[in-house]
Amino acid sequence: MYLPALALVVFFILYPFLNGLKISLTNWNGFSQTYDFIGLKQYSRLFKDPDTWLVVKNTLLYGLGSTLFQNIIGLLYALLLNQSIKLQGLTRTIIYLPVIISPLIMGYIWYFFFAYQGGALNDILTAMGMEKINALANPEVNTWLIVFVNTYQFVGVAMIIYLAGLQSISKDYYEAAQLDGASAFNQFKNITLPLLMPSITINIVINVIGGLKLFDVIVSLTGGGPGNASQSMSTFMYDLYFNRQDAGYAATEGVLMALIILIISLSALLFFKRKEVEA
Repeated sequence: MYLPALALVVFFILYPFLNGLKISLTNWNGFSQTYDFIGLKQYSRLFKDPDTWLVVKNTLLYGLGSTLFQNIIGLLYALLLNQSIKLQGLTRTIIYLPVIISPLIMGYIWYFFFAYQGGALNDILTAMGMEKINALANPEVNTWLIVFVNTYQFVGVAMIIYLAGLQSISKDYYEAAQLDGASAFNQFKNITLPLLMPSITINIVINVIGGLKLFDVIVSLTGGGPGNASQSMSTFMYDLYFNRQDAGYAATEGVLMALIILIISLSALLFFKRKEVEA
């Protein structure tokens, strides 16, 4: 029964990766019918290229930053919405709603909010007698704006997973803890958090992989600029392949990106799996 799924994995994941590994050993421009094998020269170039380390740093920021904020905010939302409050269903829907919007469209929505000319933020600032800010052109700010937009869009996924985890925890544990005089904080620390570890594991791994592969929001919000200041490895590969016609080097960057995602996601999975307990 697993053979069709295995065939899909081999065809759509394993084969393209191996083909990319082969291309990374060439000087192919992405269009010509011929190319030369040049060994590990592209890898030597990769480690000497300062742009590589800039986009790796940005990629780690997008992946780890988004993961941190999505899980903290998503858990807080879930704890709140797991209580009996008014408009509970509507609030859940509003928080989850951005998830169904295309990341590319979401990036454009926030672009028109942060844009220097005609952006809603600067219109508000000028109406208040303050100076405009060019946040999208500031390398020290625009990377964090990308983290913010990605977090805003996908925090609803973390919330739903945490809600499912919270609702699977038996009320008996809390009743027993209350009889023993445990405070709300101690109940969260000793009951909720340990039993929520499977949900935390799922969220961490999903968020890390999604953040490290971030592409659409960057393209629509900053275009990777100014220069390469906000490029991720995904957008940098796209630029190398389609704009610079340097497919061999783009494939080399892709191999590095795959290794980074594999190492970080597997490390997170193994670490949090060891923290899980049986209910």
